[in-house]
Parts: sequence; structure tokens; C-alpha cells
Amino acid sequence: MPASNLEILAYEQTPLGVLCLRKRSVLHEPQTTVTEITLNHEFLMSSYYTASERALASVALEMREGGGLRVLIGGLGLGYTAQEALRCARVKSVEVVEFLPQVIGWLDQGLIPLAGELRSDERLKVVEGDIYGKLAASAQRKYDLILVDVDHSPDERLDTRGGYFYTREGLKAAKEHLAEGGVLAVWSYAEDSPFAGALRDVFDDVRIESVSFIHKFLDNEKHTDWLFFARK
Repeated sequence: MPASNLEILAYEQTPLGVLCLRKRSVLHEPQTTVTEITLNHEFLMSSYYTASERALASVALEMREGGGLRVLIGGLGLGYTAQEALRCARVKSVEVVEFLPQVIGWLDQGLIPLAGELRSDERLKVVEGDIYGKLAASAQRKYDLILVDVDHSPDERLDTRGGYFYTREGLKAAKEHLAEGGVLAVWSYAEDSPFAGALRDVFDDVRIESVSFIHKFLDNEKHTDWLFFARK
């Protein structure tokens, strides 16, 4: 990657390690600019591949009928899950819980591509916090959708915070935060049978979707993300 093709927008130390926000043009598509996040110098996410982040919200919305929907999202990232939820007129409010204040700062400073659109939507609220701690605690309000996109997978977590959430007991606690008919959705880069089994032990209605793409920037091979949905 030529140095002139890469712009570092932010490079910050966090409790999870070194977090980098960078922007570059696509060599085979010079008119296209992408924004990427790396953690500890490992690729985390890109504005070029957003299908699975969007599907986390769109599929969950298909599974939940009615209007005036309250949405809780764990993890802001580049904001594509939040954007997809806000595109739905049936959504009344979207609350995003983000663990890293640096990521919230990127939104406030307009460093991520969707910053202007997201900040202009009065239905959106972004707060600093621990989504796993929130879902483990007693439910203070009920949500129609809970969308979690924090870890690489249930077995490969960014730190130890989320371990309890992926267990049967953790899912039972999270379920209490859902309204009747509400949907819990979890993003993963790996198909995880133990987690799917725990979901089926707690929820009667479980659905697993795959989203595949060719990763042109890493190895030009097919990659598949996995989305887990469970309805109360």
C-alpha cells in the first residue's frame, strides 16, 4: 500500500489496545475512498464492506412487526448498523452503547463517513458504556430490537467483558430486556455451534444467516460473516 494512499485520521491508545481510524482510496477504484478501523494493527472493519452490519438491523426489523420500535445497539463502529435501523420509519428510537469514548469522539468530530447523517437524526442517542454489563443487569426498559456487534465472534472476544453474555444464563438475562416479540441479533465472523445451541436453549425462535463477500484488500478470498437472530 503506497504511503501516499493512506491517511491516519486517529491513532489512540485504549483499554483494548491501539485503535486506528484511517482513510484511503481504493487502488483499483481510484474514485472510491474507504474508511477503516484497526485494533492492535489488525483489521477490524471497513466502510467498503457493510452488508453484514446492515443485515444485522434489516433482518431483525423483518422479524419484528409493529411500529414505535425501540432499538438498542451494542457497538457503534462506523455506524452502519445504526444507519440501517434509522432508515426504517417504524423505528422510534435508537440507543447505541459504545465502550470506547474514542469511537464516540470520532462521531462527534465528523471523522466517520456517516457522522453528519447520524448526528442529524434526533432518534439517535449514543452513550458511553458496557453493553454486556447493561444486558446482565436488571432491565430498566424493554427494547424491540437488541443488536450486538462488538466481538469477532462468541469465542474470540475483544476482552473478557462479554464472556457471560454468550452463555445460557447471560442470554436469559439479556432476554429480559426484550419486549414480547422482540429480537436479539448478534454479529460474528465465525459460525459458532456452541453459541447457537445456547440461543436455542433460551429462545424458541432462532435464525442464523450468512453474508459472504470477496475481501479484495486482505487476500482476495471469499469471507463469510454470520448473524444470529433470536425472537422472544
